[in-house]
Amino acid sequence: VHLIPVNPVREDGMNPKSRKRIMPDLLTEPPAIDPIYEAHVYCNIPSIAERSMEGHAPHYFKLVSVQVLIRHGDRYPLYAIPKTKRPDIDCMLVPSRKPSHPQLEAFIKHMSKGSAAQMDGSLSSLPHFPSHSLCEMGELTQTGVVQHLRNGQLLREIYINKHKLLPGDWTAKQLYLETTGKSRTLQSALALLYAFLPDFDWKKINMRHQWSTIFCSGSCDCPMRNHYLEEEQRRQYSLRVKNNNLEKIYVDMAKIVGIPTRQLRASNPIDSLLCYFCHNVSFPCTKAGCIGMEHFKVIKRHQLEDERERQEKKLYFLYALLATHPLLNQTVNRLQRIAEGKKEEVFVLYSAHDVTLSPVLSALGITEARFPRFAARLVFELWQDGKRPREHFIRILYNGADVTFQTSFCKDHYKRSSKPMCPLEKFVNFVKRDMFLIFNSTSYYDACHRKAL
Repeated sequence: VHLIPVNPVREDGMNPKSRKRIMPDLLTEPPAIDPIYEAHVYCNIPSIAERSMEGHAPHYFKLVSVQVLIRHGDRYPLYAIPKTKRPDIDCMLVPSRKPSHPQLEAFIKHMSKGSAAQMDGSLSSLPHFPSHSLCEMGELTQTGVVQHLRNGQLLREIYINKHKLLPGDWTAKQLYLETTGKSRTLQSALALLYAFLPDFDWKKINMRHQWSTIFCSGSCDCPMRNHYLEEEQRRQYSLRVKNNNLEKIYVDMAKIVGIPTRQLRASNPIDSLLCYFCHNVSFPCTKAGCIGMEHFKVIKRHQLEDERERQEKKLYFLYALLATHPLLNQTVNRLQRIAEGKKEEVFVLYSAHDVTLSPVLSALGITEARFPRFAARLVFELWQDGKRPREHFIRILYNGADVTFQTSFCKDHYKRSSKPMCPLEKFVNFVKRDMFLIFNSTSYYDACHRKAL
């Protein structure tokens, strides 16, 4: 009898142990899309403890920096389906209500004392936690807070308790915190931070405001980025128009709610329906009938097919390279400073959106990654080789899975190296030089202003 070891597969289908990817047989059909399973993954309802690969390295390696990019947690929809009752979801935080977290009550108390924090610009006027009995549009829910309390707790156990990334007397200079100006991103950052550094001193918190969802800071002028985004939006529109089944579903739903089909489509019903689905609330009904699971499945399936085609067509990839260069450049510069011995900004948290994470994954070449779920996290770890202290390596993890060797700049490295990570200089070369090769350019400015071939 030959016993073949099998690595456990996590609930999101990713294999936590295997770093080597087996390329699929191109002659086989792509696996059938299961829209209900994918919707459950997207909701990311807190249930069983998550297994993760963060913080794993040979014993002689020292962790010197961690940079975390998160998507905000579960939120109320940004759009309403016209002429239907909004989903009845309570955004008050109630520790006795599920899903809950052991630190939820302490988090609420601590958030109410936050006047000493330094908050950039408009952030100072935002509430530190959700507090409406009927959620406002786009508001973080209790589920969203709990998702990030869990993220923070998991990262604390690994990076603080195990690796001692920050000392007990850490200072404000050792953290770098940045969020967009939405309450859901600020509150998600605070929830993660509270579980990561419980009862932190508010005077040490300096939350920077980022006005751009792609975190381009002072480097946002990029005409070619906008060009590729417009081309990508045309591709999306073309795919939708060709989908007869989708059109029938929109016509049927529009009849149920009594509005023109075009108006229903413009209200982005999937955003609202996902909220009903994630919170196990019945889809809306009118006198003309009910929106049902079949409607939801067809729209969700189209969304997943659109993501698949997006990976194949490369327009989004070209957009992503230009959209994410400022953020990746900032990340690389910080990692280089820390590798040179600087002790500042060793823990970084960017609190952002799906439209922030998705292009970063695409630009890095991580094409097998799922679209960012609620409370998704992308982590960059910087490690120092204890035997050769001048050598530094990075690991990249997405929702706890090691995706370092899925990146375009490091996918072949593991074949030649015994070390389970990527040399920092490969990441540096990619961001400083190789990102522009596809545009026949040598710099971000040139790639942004050169006409498409």
